[in-house]
Amino acid sequence: MLSVIRASLSFQKIIDATAMHKTNSIIMHASRAEIFEAAANLELWPKILPHYRYIKYLERGIDRNVVIMAANRSSIPISWMSEQVIDREKFEVRFHHLKAFTKGMLVVWTFQETPAGVLVQIAHDLNFRVPVLAPLAEPIIGDFFIHHIANRTLQCMKTYLETKGTNCAA
Repeated sequence: MLSVIRASLSFQKIIDATAMHKTNSIIMHASRAEIFEAAANLELWPKILPHYRYIKYLERGIDRNVVIMAANRSSIPISWMSEQVIDREKFEVRFHHLKAFTKGMLVVWTFQETPAGVLVQIAHDLNFRVPVLAPLAEPIIGDFFIHHIANRTLQCMKTYLETKGTNCAA
């Protein structure tokens, strides 16, 4: 079943009136390769990102994983199933949400060297499955959950990488 999903997986941007697009970014002062590897290493996330409760591997590979990810938004627990694709040629880490309220969401991490440091960007794209509810769902899913968790993820990863191992406060 998941191999069928993998074969049809496309990470092109979703353009639609009922689409949500959220972008979070931060400048990090570490090597592009080091940042990329930390973002790709999901086993590391619960150790350095205090809002991530766990990552459970359902399928594991060198450049592709299927995982259940669980995090907290403030004290609200959330979880979702996601396919992760690690693209070392493009320096991208991509996720495709397979289950939960964000089913179908595409997430792309990019890493661009700039004079100020490495610009790390996380883009979330989702077509809402019930279009009529999009205006209600987007502020909750997009702003309250996704934007907050992605910002916290970037801030904590930056702290970890720039301080050579210091974790964010919970």
